[in-house]
Amino acid sequence: MRKIILGLAVTLDGYIEGPNGEFDWCFTDQDYGLKAFFTRIDAIFIGRKSYEMAQQYADSNNGELVPGMPAMVEYVFSNTLKSVKEGAELIAGDSIAEAGRIKAQPGKDIWLFGGASLTDALMKEGLVDELWMSVHPILLGNGKPLFRTQDTRTQLTLLESKTYETGLVSLRYSIKKE
Repeated sequence: MRKIILGLAVTLDGYIEGPNGEFDWCFTDQDYGLKAFFTRIDAIFIGRKSYEMAQQYADSNNGELVPGMPAMVEYVFSNTLKSVKEGAELIAGDSIAEAGRIKAQPGKDIWLFGGASLTDALMKEGLVDELWMSVHPILLGNGKPLFRTQDTRTQLTLLESKTYETGLVSLRYSIKKE
């Protein structure tokens, strides 16, 4: 079965965006493991707000969401959008059941790119298998936190860590299933 991998940049104090949605603190001066990560995945899960923000970014950056990102199936989870860009698939209704159905299909792993609500829902249902965090050496002090309050503890196993000259630390964990 495919894995769902939550892969995000995060500040040392746990934020994925600044207080105004900014992510200008993210390092983009080198690869930071993305090229190798892209060989593992062939699909991306993204929530509506993240999708809209990503489309704005891509429109001003030659259509690229992330530099060097290969073509892959984009699943946009939204109950309010009526359409998505060509090549993307709109997932409305029971997002948990749909995520489980897609996860069970043959293919490479799936990148859970974002959306606090989508991430929260998939984490609570135990559908996320790995966390790949690029921890940036900055304290924002305020913004959108990576994780919302959870009802239970989540045990993790460290799979890999790498420290870069810039101070960014890449951490990859598997989520222990009960």
